[in-house]
Amino acid sequence: MFNRESYLLRKYRLIVFFLSGYEYFLGFLMISSLVPIIALTASKLLRPKTRGPERRTTYESGVEPIGGAWIQFNIRYYMFALVFVIFDVETVFLYPWAVAFHQLGLLAFIEALIFIAILVVALVYAWRKGALEWS
Repeated sequence: MFNRESYLLRKYRLIVFFLSGYEYFLGFLMISSLVPIIALTASKLLRPKTRGPERRTTYESGVEPIGGAWIQFNIRYYMFALVFVIFDVETVFLYPWAVAFHQLGLLAFIEALIFIAILVVALVYAWRKGALEWS
């Protein structure tokens, strides 16, 4: 005989079995989803509602802006930023390797040396092309 309550109870136990150990993660996920929603809603409700010509002007630390906002930056800024990002990402990739160095063995050490060698070659190339010189 089919008993609806026992079926739902078995289904609930199965769900609880599969989700055991994930309660903290689900709680964190719910809280991390609610915090930005609450913050954005509060800022929308509490912000000033005035509309005026001052609101449409550019804010420059209390100083009236002079000239247009579209200016051309030197390409050197972008080159330095690009080189920084490349070597910053290198650090992100090497950090987990350094933490698990003893468990990984010799092959992982050789792979890390090859990775560093490729980045050193890229650095030498950028240096010879003059990407790191500021004049």
